[in-house]
Amino acid sequence: MDSIPILKIGTALLVTIQVDMHDRLATQLQEDLTTKIVEHRARGVLIDISALEIVDSFIGRMLANIASVSRLLDADTVVVGMRPEVAITLVELGLGLPGVKTALNAERGLAMIGGVVSDEPTGDDAHDD
Repeated sequence: MDSIPILKIGTALLVTIQVDMHDRLATQLQEDLTTKIVEHRARGVLIDISALEIVDSFIGRMLANIASVSRLLDADTVVVGMRPEVAITLVELGLGLPGVKTALNAERGLAMIGGVVSDEPTGDDAHDD
């Protein structure tokens, strides 16, 4: 059976969807993700859909379901790499993806969920008050 790899990056899990999704694969991904969220105490899930040229209502519902389950397990979900035509299609299908945050790329997505712990101070943490 096919599966979609789930990588741990800091306190986040990274999922890169590069294959056509079907019901069984989507169900397996959701089950695998919930197990990994609990196992790693993940604070966020980053789903990269940049390889997908088409997102239909099934994929849209699957993303919303994953976000709902992740939220119940105390993890935020961010979808990254959405192509403009995919965003237009989702809006036309009436799928606003409630509970799903989006970012243009993985770096921004990880920043949104605090998935990478860096040793270098940023502008905000460079000094103590």
